[in-house]
Amino acid sequence: MSEALQDLAAHLTAKAADAVIATSIAHGELTVEVQLSHIADFVELLRDDPACRFTSLVDITAIDYPERDPRFDMVYHFLSMWQNHRIRVKCAVGEEDMVPSLSQVHPSANWFEREVFDMFGILFSGHPDLRRILTDYGFRGFPLRKDFPTTGYTEVRYDEAQKRVVYEPVRLVQEYRQFDFLSPWEGAQYILPGDEKKA
Repeated sequence: MSEALQDLAAHLTAKAADAVIATSIAHGELTVEVQLSHIADFVELLRDDPACRFTSLVDITAIDYPERDPRFDMVYHFLSMWQNHRIRVKCAVGEEDMVPSLSQVHPSANWFEREVFDMFGILFSGHPDLRRILTDYGFRGFPLRKDFPTTGYTEVRYDEAQKRVVYEPVRLVQEYRQFDFLSPWEGAQYILPGDEKKA
Protein backbone atom coordinates (compact mmCIF):
# COMPACT_ATOMS: atom_id res chain seq x y z
CA MET A 1 0.00 0.00 0.00
CA SER A 2 2.79 2.41 0.94
CA GLU A 3 4.57 1.75 -2.35
CA ALA A 4 1.38 2.46 -4.31
CA LEU A 5 0.95 5.75 -2.42
CA GLN A 6 4.57 6.68 -3.11
CA ASP A 7 3.97 6.03 -6.81
CA LEU A 8 0.80 8.15 -6.67
CA ALA A 9 2.68 10.98 -4.94
CA ALA A 10 5.40 10.87 -7.60
CA HIS A 11 2.77 10.82 -10.37
CA LEU A 12 0.93 13.85 -8.96
CA THR A 13 4.15 15.77 -8.40
CA ALA A 14 5.15 15.13 -12.04
CA LYS A 15 1.72 15.98 -13.48
CA ALA A 16 1.17 19.13 -11.38
CA ALA A 17 4.64 20.36 -10.53
CA ASP A 18 3.48 23.99 -10.37
CA ALA A 19 0.69 23.16 -7.88
CA VAL A 20 2.24 20.60 -5.50
CA ILE A 21 4.31 22.03 -2.63
CA ALA A 22 4.95 18.81 -0.68
CA THR A 23 3.71 15.23 -0.21
CA SER A 24 3.76 12.94 2.82
CA ILE A 25 2.43 9.51 3.77
CA ALA A 26 1.17 8.80 7.29
CA HIS A 27 -1.21 6.15 8.65
CA GLY A 28 -1.71 4.67 5.19
CA GLU A 29 -2.91 7.94 3.67
CA LEU A 30 -1.30 10.34 1.25
CA THR A 31 -1.34 14.06 2.06
CA VAL A 32 -0.59 16.55 -0.71
CA GLU A 33 0.02 20.23 0.05
CA VAL A 34 -1.09 22.42 -2.84
CA GLN A 35 -0.91 26.12 -3.62
CA LEU A 36 -4.24 27.85 -3.09
CA SER A 37 -4.34 29.34 -6.58
CA HIS A 38 -4.12 25.86 -8.16
CA ILE A 39 -6.58 23.98 -5.93
CA ALA A 40 -9.47 23.76 -8.44
CA ASP A 41 -7.23 22.55 -11.30
CA PHE A 42 -5.52 20.05 -9.02
CA VAL A 43 -8.84 18.59 -7.83
CA GLU A 44 -9.97 18.31 -11.45
CA LEU A 45 -6.75 16.39 -12.20
CA LEU A 46 -7.46 14.07 -9.26
CA ARG A 47 -10.93 13.35 -10.62
CA ASP A 48 -10.09 12.95 -14.33
CA ASP A 49 -6.62 11.38 -14.45
CA PRO A 50 -6.89 7.63 -15.18
CA ALA A 51 -4.18 6.85 -12.61
CA CYS A 52 -6.14 8.69 -9.89
CA ARG A 53 -9.93 8.72 -10.44
CA PHE A 54 -10.72 10.33 -7.09
CA THR A 55 -14.38 10.72 -7.95
CA SER A 56 -15.75 10.95 -4.38
CA LEU A 57 -15.32 14.12 -2.35
CA VAL A 58 -15.66 12.84 1.21
CA ASP A 59 -15.23 16.01 3.25
CA ILE A 60 -14.01 19.61 3.31
CA THR A 61 -12.96 21.29 6.52
CA ALA A 62 -10.46 23.81 7.85
CA ILE A 63 -7.95 24.11 10.68
CA ASP A 64 -7.35 27.36 12.55
CA TYR A 65 -3.82 28.35 13.56
CA PRO A 66 -4.38 31.87 15.01
CA GLU A 67 -0.69 32.46 15.71
CA ARG A 68 0.38 31.50 12.17
CA ASP A 69 0.34 33.44 8.92
CA PRO A 70 -1.46 32.29 6.81
CA ARG A 71 -3.97 31.49 9.55
CA PHE A 72 -5.96 28.58 8.10
CA ASP A 73 -5.43 25.26 6.36
CA MET A 74 -8.17 24.09 4.02
CA VAL A 75 -8.37 20.28 4.12
CA TYR A 76 -10.06 18.15 1.45
CA HIS A 77 -10.55 14.36 1.64
CA PHE A 78 -11.10 12.30 -1.51
CA LEU A 79 -11.77 8.63 -2.19
CA SER A 80 -10.95 6.65 -5.32
CA MET A 81 -13.09 3.53 -5.40
CA TRP A 82 -11.35 2.59 -8.66
CA GLN A 83 -7.84 2.59 -7.18
CA ASN A 84 -8.89 1.90 -3.55
CA HIS A 85 -7.01 4.97 -2.27
CA ARG A 86 -7.78 7.90 -0.04
CA ILE A 87 -6.03 11.23 -0.34
CA ARG A 88 -5.91 14.38 1.76
CA VAL A 89 -5.27 17.70 0.01
CA LYS A 90 -4.26 20.72 2.07
CA CYS A 91 -3.68 24.34 1.19
CA ALA A 92 -2.79 27.33 3.36
CA VAL A 93 -5.32 30.20 3.41
CA GLY A 94 -4.91 33.69 4.86
CA GLU A 95 -7.74 35.53 6.63
CA GLU A 96 -8.26 37.83 3.62
CA ASP A 97 -7.89 35.10 0.96
CA MET A 98 -10.77 33.73 -1.08
CA VAL A 99 -10.72 30.01 -1.82
CA PRO A 100 -11.84 28.91 -5.30
CA SER A 101 -15.08 26.94 -4.96
CA LEU A 102 -15.03 23.29 -6.03
CA SER A 103 -18.79 23.17 -6.59
CA GLN A 104 -18.29 23.10 -10.38
CA VAL A 105 -15.91 20.12 -10.12
CA HIS A 106 -17.74 18.30 -7.29
CA PRO A 107 -21.35 19.44 -6.73
CA SER A 108 -21.22 17.99 -3.19
CA ALA A 109 -18.71 20.72 -2.28
CA ASN A 110 -21.60 23.19 -2.09
CA TRP A 111 -22.74 22.38 1.45
CA PHE A 112 -19.24 21.52 2.71
CA GLU A 113 -18.04 24.99 1.68
CA ARG A 114 -21.08 26.63 3.27
CA GLU A 115 -20.22 24.85 6.53
CA VAL A 116 -16.59 26.02 6.40
CA PHE A 117 -17.80 29.57 5.74
CA ASP A 118 -20.26 29.35 8.64
CA MET A 119 -17.81 27.86 11.15
CA PHE A 120 -14.53 29.56 10.14
CA GLY A 121 -15.51 32.62 8.08
CA ILE A 122 -13.50 31.52 5.03
CA LEU A 123 -14.93 32.91 1.78
CA PHE A 124 -15.26 30.90 -1.46
CA SER A 125 -15.15 32.60 -4.84
CA GLY A 126 -17.55 31.25 -7.46
CA HIS A 127 -19.83 29.57 -4.92
CA PRO A 128 -23.47 29.61 -6.09
CA ASP A 129 -25.09 30.26 -2.67
CA LEU A 130 -22.59 31.12 0.06
CA ARG A 131 -24.60 31.69 3.27
CA ARG A 132 -24.71 30.24 6.75
CA ILE A 133 -25.90 26.64 7.00
CA LEU A 134 -25.66 25.62 10.69
CA THR A 135 -26.08 28.84 12.66
CA ASP A 136 -28.89 31.38 12.65
CA TYR A 137 -29.02 34.32 10.23
CA GLY A 138 -28.21 36.89 12.91
CA PHE A 139 -25.37 34.84 14.42
CA ARG A 140 -22.18 36.80 15.15
CA GLY A 141 -18.73 35.29 14.77
CA PHE A 142 -17.39 31.94 13.63
CA PRO A 143 -17.64 29.18 16.27
CA LEU A 144 -14.69 26.99 15.20
CA ARG A 145 -12.14 29.80 15.23
CA LYS A 146 -9.95 29.41 18.27
CA ASP A 147 -10.53 33.00 19.37
CA PHE A 148 -14.32 32.48 19.56
CA PRO A 149 -15.47 32.47 23.23
CA THR A 150 -16.64 29.05 24.44
CA THR A 151 -19.79 30.62 25.89
CA GLY A 152 -20.64 32.43 22.65
CA TYR A 153 -22.13 35.92 22.55
CA THR A 154 -25.85 35.21 22.78
CA GLU A 155 -28.06 32.78 24.67
CA VAL A 156 -31.16 31.30 23.05
CA ARG A 157 -33.99 30.07 25.27
CA TYR A 158 -37.74 29.63 25.24
CA ASP A 159 -39.50 32.21 27.42
CA GLU A 160 -42.63 30.70 28.97
CA ALA A 161 -44.14 34.11 29.79
CA GLN A 162 -43.72 35.47 26.25
CA LYS A 163 -44.42 32.07 24.61
CA ARG A 164 -41.57 32.48 22.17
CA VAL A 165 -37.84 31.99 21.68
CA VAL A 166 -35.78 34.91 22.97
CA TYR A 167 -32.18 35.91 22.31
CA GLU A 168 -30.20 37.45 25.16
CA PRO A 169 -26.56 38.41 25.68
CA VAL A 170 -24.62 35.79 27.64
CA ARG A 171 -24.28 36.75 31.31
CA LEU A 172 -21.97 34.83 33.61
CA VAL A 173 -22.86 35.46 37.25
CA GLN A 174 -19.64 35.06 39.22
CA GLU A 175 -20.83 35.74 42.77
CA TYR A 176 -22.58 32.36 42.97
CA ARG A 177 -19.52 30.46 41.88
CA GLN A 178 -17.23 29.15 44.60
CA PHE A 179 -13.84 27.88 43.59
CA ASP A 180 -12.31 25.57 46.21
CA PHE A 181 -8.68 24.85 45.46
CA LEU A 182 -8.24 22.86 48.68
CA SER A 183 -7.47 19.18 48.72
CA PRO A 184 -10.33 16.81 47.83
CA TRP A 185 -9.47 15.04 51.11
CA GLU A 186 -10.07 18.20 53.18
CA GLY A 187 -12.05 17.22 56.30
CA ALA A 188 -11.48 13.49 55.81
CA GLN A 189 -10.52 11.42 58.85
CA TYR A 190 -7.61 9.86 56.99
CA ILE A 191 -5.13 12.03 55.06
CA LEU A 192 -3.14 10.29 52.38
CA PRO A 193 0.66 10.62 52.65
CA GLY A 194 1.87 13.66 50.68
CA ASP A 195 -1.55 15.35 50.84
CA GLU A 196 -0.89 17.32 53.98
CA LYS A 197 -1.46 21.08 53.85
CA LYS A 198 1.57 23.24 53.40
CA ALA A 199 1.74 26.08 55.92
